[in-house]
Amino acid sequence: MKALRIFLLLALVSQSLVADSKTKPLNFVFILVDDLGWADLNCFGSSFYDTPNCDQLAASGMKFTNAYAACPVCSPTRASIMTGRYPTRTGVTDYIGAAAGKAWRRNTRLLPAVYTRQLELKELTLAEVLRGQGYATFFAGKWHLGNEGFWPEDQGFDVNQGGIQHGGPWGGKKYFSPYGNPRLKDGPDGEHLPDRLANETVKFMERNKDQPFFAYLSFYSVHTPLISREDLKQKYLARKKKRGLEAKWGKEHNRKVRLVQEHAVYGGMIEAMDLAVGKVLDGLKRLKLAENTVVFFMSDNGGLSTSEGHPTSNLPLRGGKGWMYEGGIREPMMVRWPGVTKPGSVSASPVISTDFFPTILELAGIKHQPPARIDGVSFTTALRGKPHDRGAIYWHYPHYGNQGCAPTGAVREGDWKLIEWYEDGKLELFNLKKDIGEKSDLAKMHPDKVKTLAAQLAKWRKDTSAKMPMPNKNFNPNKREGR
Repeated sequence: MKALRIFLLLALVSQSLVADSKTKPLNFVFILVDDLGWADLNCFGSSFYDTPNCDQLAASGMKFTNAYAACPVCSPTRASIMTGRYPTRTGVTDYIGAAAGKAWRRNTRLLPAVYTRQLELKELTLAEVLRGQGYATFFAGKWHLGNEGFWPEDQGFDVNQGGIQHGGPWGGKKYFSPYGNPRLKDGPDGEHLPDRLANETVKFMERNKDQPFFAYLSFYSVHTPLISREDLKQKYLARKKKRGLEAKWGKEHNRKVRLVQEHAVYGGMIEAMDLAVGKVLDGLKRLKLAENTVVFFMSDNGGLSTSEGHPTSNLPLRGGKGWMYEGGIREPMMVRWPGVTKPGSVSASPVISTDFFPTILELAGIKHQPPARIDGVSFTTALRGKPHDRGAIYWHYPHYGNQGCAPTGAVREGDWKLIEWYEDGKLELFNLKKDIGEKSDLAKMHPDKVKTLAAQLAKWRKDTSAKMPMPNKNFNPNKREGR
């Protein structure tokens, strides 16, 4: 059935691979970092972590300051990139493996909504579309979109280096070889995972330099477990000591939240990721592919600041991974389209991870939308330095995150953002232009705006068949876990 759908799609996109058949097709390198916070790169404001290669990518391309993940946790965002569809449509609304529905055992007011536990094969992926148009397709790193049978090789990728069901590098020596990963051959003892994934990406590009390719480098970094190269750890311990930095904490509901970037192990993980990015960018240059390759860089959710070691601070943003505040969903994003994006340019246009799918299709010259409903909006106008308004952006997370947040939904339209808490129906309203840290809830001051945005959010949930959490009949209010 899936083969038939792909055949029908290719019939629809029988136009030339590119608008001008004499133009050499663009290659695409998509770099996705796991759990990277908005402020974790030097070019986005960090003064503790060293990220010269990511900074150079931003300096040679366009930086997006209002870029969003489709969800505050990983799997739903990853599915949205692959399909161009909101998590409510794919059904993947929580990280795959999380308990939900009647299997839920925590004492919470609501039962988290049931969700789809794999990226269904009926979904048409970006890799399938591009492969059908003659692209060689490659995946390396974290997949986390289903068990075997739903891995990258089942979803349009010719090569899969390390993509399995797990959300972190849990086998073997974790971030060091042997990896214990059935889709990644062990390297020499002690080989570092981000470096290995970068090497595999460069090897793929070299093998396919004479044909168009789509290389998707999806780092396991900087997800837990928090493990760094020892030399890099020592570097950041020395920096922390020299600068006299100490951990400082705030409060997000009932969770403590880190307020200062000073975690040495996390610093080492960030820098190792950056070094791997540099290896890929250097590979493009060495292979004389840089001028014909569009490079995308993004994170799948906000930095981890309220749980699991609290390794980073997302300030000036509020909250972090798992939360519907900006720290959980606003991401560091850069795009380099050689000859088009102005070096060092910045776009404040809001975009979301669903938008990569139609953008890449447009860049590849594929002129027709796939037969399924696509929620993403191409942002090529922004890449060209022109005004871009993709309309309202929506979120739906009907789950209790490991990081402390309760089920929520949100909508951003223009400078306004509304958050709805599903436990009690509370509505919060923020003006992000004036209050990026979401410190001032303006709901009581602007009841008409609240009413309008709440109605939009409710309609969107209905239109996309969003599943809602249900009351928990076993809830004991005297032992409530809280947020």
